[in-house]
Amino acid sequence: MLPSHTPSPAPDATVIRTGRRGAMTGLPCSVLLIALGAVGAVGAVVVATGNQKGESNPAGYVGLVFMLLLGALGVFLFLANWANRRARILVDATGLWVENGRLRNVIPWQDLAGVGLYWSKVGRSQKVYSLELFPTGPIDRDDPVLWTLVRDEEPLHPGLPRLRHRLPFPAPCRQDLVSAVQRYVPHLWLGESERAGGHIGRPDVTGHRQRTRGRTQ
Repeated sequence: MLPSHTPSPAPDATVIRTGRRGAMTGLPCSVLLIALGAVGAVGAVVVATGNQKGESNPAGYVGLVFMLLLGALGVFLFLANWANRRARILVDATGLWVENGRLRNVIPWQDLAGVGLYWSKVGRSQKVYSLELFPTGPIDRDDPVLWTLVRDEEPLHPGLPRLRHRLPFPAPCRQDLVSAVQRYVPHLWLGESERAGGHIGRPDVTGHRQRTRGRTQ
């Protein structure tokens, strides 16, 4: 539960439940991977106890190891999706609020020089999206809620800063999020831009640890 003193968005804020959407997609996939891992674990026990039918072969061992790895991946994805199930984005006249279920912070419109949309392809038909929020001044690279969103890259347009917040979100949320931003700050909207695959990138974990002296927020 969020602390009682945490600033709150407006009652009529647009609420986009990114965690719930991600969980609806990710949890079934992770359960399937866990099931495959369970089958692999049973097979490993059978082989270890010498109760398998027929002779064992290297390909069979490789298959069992692969299934066990898939199961481990499934457990990791399940825990990540479950922990993130309450994540939300809220948009109101103050700014864009990012909430992870425990903590919440806002990126005020008044602190932004522009907002744009990046997207890139995954496979032949899938796309991943991110909202790019370019500040007018310095940003806190180690904010407890927002630090994982900070990216240092070439800006969308000349004159914008390299350092910005990149907010990934599920594809089904695109229209709702874009409409909400354009409703409140149409003058900040910079449009859409296709990027190379994998454009979401990763947060600066090493730099964050160094700046916070090893205390990951």
